[in-house]
Amino acid sequence: YQGVAPASTRGEEFFDPGAKYHVPGNTPYTRYFLARILQFQFYKGLCDAAGYKGPLHECTFYGNKEAGQKYWAMLSKGASQPWQATLKELTGTDKLDAGPMIEYFTPVNEWLKQQNEGQMCGWQANAAPAAK
Repeated sequence: YQGVAPASTRGEEFFDPGAKYHVPGNTPYTRYFLARILQFQFYKGLCDAAGYKGPLHECTFYGNKEAGQKYWAMLSKGASQPWQATLKELTGTDKLDAGPMIEYFTPVNEWLKQQNEGQMCGWQANAAPAAK
């Protein structure tokens, strides 16, 4: 899935997945995925609270009392209410939204599109691992 292949053929006796704690510890990766989306959603919510207008990737709310109060209010909720309610108080919506992440990375994405124009990017699904 990540375009990474072993240098040589690996059998099940190697149990490579066990090298990553999350596999034997039964820790779901979904929480990392969701946390990344929420990180940018919180960031945009705090930029909005600070009254920032402009490209999201240039926003700073450092020293802004309104953003700080909103952030503190979110953190102080702890587990006292459903997370959707806390999310709505900070961002104005109770739904996950990857839009702020896309907005934040739009400039670099556009730059990459220009840099990679006409190039073959990625890997072939049926490519064999490189031999040593």
